[in-house]
Amino acid sequence: MHILSEQLIHESITCIKKGSNDLGVKVSDHQAQLMILHAKELMAWNKKINLTAIKKPLQIAEKHFIDSIAAAMFLENETCLMDMGSGGGFPGIPIKIMNPSLKVVLVDSSRKKVNFLKHVIRILHLENIDAIHARVEDLHANNAYQNKYDAVISRAFTSLSDFVTVAVPFLNEKGKIYAMKGKNAEKEITSTLSNEFDLKTYHYLLPFEKSDRYMIKLFFRRG
Repeated sequence: MHILSEQLIHESITCIKKGSNDLGVKVSDHQAQLMILHAKELMAWNKKINLTAIKKPLQIAEKHFIDSIAAAMFLENETCLMDMGSGGGFPGIPIKIMNPSLKVVLVDSSRKKVNFLKHVIRILHLENIDAIHARVEDLHANNAYQNKYDAVISRAFTSLSDFVTVAVPFLNEKGKIYAMKGKNAEKEITSTLSNEFDLKTYHYLLPFEKSDRYMIKLFFRRG
């Protein structure tokens, strides 16, 4: 495990709690402690496998954890969520920490990353969450996953159009797609997507570095 000084741990917890509060989300001490444990493991494993290019603890706190907590703001009453291309566990694990009753499946094509995700799930004692080693396309015909999810989410997984294409087979009839994007988000919204889906775009800023973030929510057009 990566050894963080008590001061850095305190600063990271303060960063997560204050930054989330600035976005209108309250994070408890227990939730923040779980996220710091996740962060410690991320930093330790990142020395062996490529989980994140972000290595400074306070940047990890903001760019990974606060950003994932922000994503949780836009969820509605979903009960089961797939995080596609989860990597180091973002946004899926922080979302699970913020919504303990939510059933979450993390999917990644890298076996090493999935091993990391399973390790974090185990040491955080999280329930009703699993990590699956697979290419998402290979799960399309699997009855255990097909049309089973209220929501599919990803962060910088692929282009919006490609993400929608691979996400749709997992959604039930009321399912929603949540795409986390950066400053060029709206350029990815094609006329085809606008015609096929009802679509909403939400903008927020990371609270400390003020980077632009967008959540694009798509759901099946009725009638």
